[in-house]
Amino acid sequence: MDVMDFEDHLPNRLDATTMTVGIARLTLRLPGNTSLKGKRKVVKSVIEKVRHKFRISVAEIGAQDKLQRAVFAMAVVGNDSRTINSVLDRAIDFVESMNVAELVEDEIDLFAL
Repeated sequence: MDVMDFEDHLPNRLDATTMTVGIARLTLRLPGNTSLKGKRKVVKSVIEKVRHKFRISVAEIGAQDKLQRAVFAMAVVGNDSRTINSVLDRAIDFVESMNVAELVEDEIDLFAL
């Protein structure tokens, strides 16, 4: 097989389905929390429940040294930006409805690749 034949078998990127990556960033305030153990309990609960209910990636990404603040990121990959945005919106609403912390800030970014 020469080089020309090999390249003919490669998929054309222009014909490929567009991939969308959705990322949400949440900042929670944990009023009254005075220990790392208390914060870990809230963080672990949020991560486990969001992963289980929505099957999305979620991690604590900031404010690890702050006892009354937690910053999370959630990520979803797919081919329909409206669905991805909806999943992230519902996940944020779910975290807020858990009533384990006060949602101070949230933002969603979508990237088409």
